Amino acid sequence: MAAEPTPEHVDVLVIGAGLSGIGAGYHLQTKCPGRSYLIVEARERIGGTWDLFRYPGIRSDSDMFTLGYNFRPWTEAKSIADGPSILKYVQDTASAYGIDKKIRFQHRVVRAAWSSAAARWTVELERGPARERVVITCGFLFSCAGYYSYEGGYDPVFAGRQDFAGPIIHPQAWPEALDYAGKRVVVIGSGATAVTLVPAMAETAAHVTMLQRSPTWIISRPSVDHVADRLRKYLPRKLAYAITRLRNTSLQAWIFRLSRKQPETVKAELLRLAGEALGPDYDVATHFTPRYNPWEQRLCLIPDGDLFDAIKSGRASVVTGTIDRFVPDGIKLASGETVPADIIVTATGLRMQIMGKLDVTVDGNPVDFGKTFTYKGMMYSGVPNLVSVFGYTNASWTLKADLISEYVCRLLKHMHRNGYAIATPIPEPGLQEAPWLDFSSGYIQRALPHLPKQGAKEPWVAHQNYLRDVMTLRYGKLEDGTLRFQRALARQPASAAAAA
Repeated sequence: MAAEPTPEHVDVLVIGAGLSGIGAGYHLQTKCPGRSYLIVEARERIGGTWDLFRYPGIRSDSDMFTLGYNFRPWTEAKSIADGPSILKYVQDTASAYGIDKKIRFQHRVVRAAWSSAAARWTVELERGPARERVVITCGFLFSCAGYYSYEGGYDPVFAGRQDFAGPIIHPQAWPEALDYAGKRVVVIGSGATAVTLVPAMAETAAHVTMLQRSPTWIISRPSVDHVADRLRKYLPRKLAYAITRLRNTSLQAWIFRLSRKQPETVKAELLRLAGEALGPDYDVATHFTPRYNPWEQRLCLIPDGDLFDAIKSGRASVVTGTIDRFVPDGIKLASGETVPADIIVTATGLRMQIMGKLDVTVDGNPVDFGKTFTYKGMMYSGVPNLVSVFGYTNASWTLKADLISEYVCRLLKHMHRNGYAIATPIPEPGLQEAPWLDFSSGYIQRALPHLPKQGAKEPWVAHQNYLRDVMTLRYGKLEDGTLRFQRALARQPASAAAAA
């Protein structure tokens, strides 16, 4: 019987070729040129979220001066950009730096097994439609797989669903050929996806109704950053980008802190702005006054007040109420009212998951990420040589992704200089736990039992503060007594390595 071939080996294996994965590739090849890396992507194309989602109006809910990479300035006119423009930016970045040549498409990671004896991960993948088994080993595993399931969104069970005569669509699986021109559309939800869909579909639909159980805090912002435009006229491109990025990041952080310290002040201002946009006769109290304080859930951004304009024009409307059941011609509410519809869109959220549902073991022992602590919001207690990217809930995802990639490069160089092969975060006994994310959004609350915990003190606290993370991740001490370093154990018997 022929021996199984030796697996391909790389120093770093990156999971995912979306916004985070392409950024990770750039940082690795620029800051750690001596380390080999590969990016494995389950789908057929670059882009992740920005390739997967195809619903009308898909756009960023952060400005591109902070959602863009820190190493590649965003040069388009609009700072609140549409999905195709963002996808092109990610693809162009991959091509410009040769990162696309490091990607293996249709490679879905299913298992990762760590061996302390060998100081490496053995990663099992399924390749192509036939799901051919492929094995790659690596010294370091870097997950950029995002935070939600690509298999499908959260789609709650509604009574009478089978009775509705028209199509029912979740935005994560938008059909390319859907014709909604001249149709009555009901969008269930009030989050970022819903407030994007409603004005976009209202351009050609007969009418679009945003049906919400409860309102979301919404703020309008110009789609073009005029300050950034002026800076670009008089300063070098990279300098103008850096100044705008710092300005916007600082503004985001200030609004978040103000929302937490003086919620009534922020609420009053948001309501004033909504009332000003919708007019004195609109019932802002019912439809735009949430039950929670600003930034207890993510603040929804609408560019140039497009949602307010659609409502004011009569092309769209908001109904606040509880669904009783679907009926053949629409949705019947608990109040007895029926909201008519030819098409129903369930913008009800995502299914959150960590590490892309990857089956992980450490020296033969399964890892339950829900029982781990997160080290600096990116590594897991007791799991060696593994980092995953999770962005901010109160700011742009890429701000944190760039910092984590920079940290990984610092860590790899430190380990190489000192002859270390293993880095494992180890909590002290009795570390008090806290929820990883202090956010009341439904997709987070549904996933909390399966999410890792954060600790009550450093370095186990997952900060939602970019400037603080700059100091910690870019300049903080690597040998902090919590991240334990070891040299290779390959010459020891497996039992001795496991004991160590």
